[in-house]
Amino acid sequence: MSADPTPVSRRILLVDDNTDSAESLGELLALSGHEVRTAADGPAALRVYDEFLPDVVLCDLGLPGMSGYEVGRTLRTRPGGRALFLAALTGYSEASDRSRTAQAGFDLHLVKPVDPVELERLIDRI
Repeated sequence: MSADPTPVSRRILLVDDNTDSAESLGELLALSGHEVRTAADGPAALRVYDEFLPDVVLCDLGLPGMSGYEVGRTLRTRPGGRALFLAALTGYSEASDRSRTAQAGFDLHLVKPVDPVELERLIDRI
């Protein structure tokens, strides 16, 4: 019987213009031992990314200032951006939305509301 791997603490950036949602999810992830920062729009996400250099970015797609698709494409060009785990966390669930996230460089497309336990399992597997 193999033991469960020890959870790894990740640096996570949550990008969502619904600040209540971002703060709630951020608190849950912080309770699991992750270091979490939030941003409410695209330009803020880029600034926080450059200062924080996260391992994981969970990004809404419908953001003010610039779309989540634009954020994803831009993050991939930043230092460390190619190794970054980038997931869309959005209400957009159509096949065309999933295709656009893949084209923008996202690793995964998650539809809200996401189960926090499943999200934590996903982050542990990264």
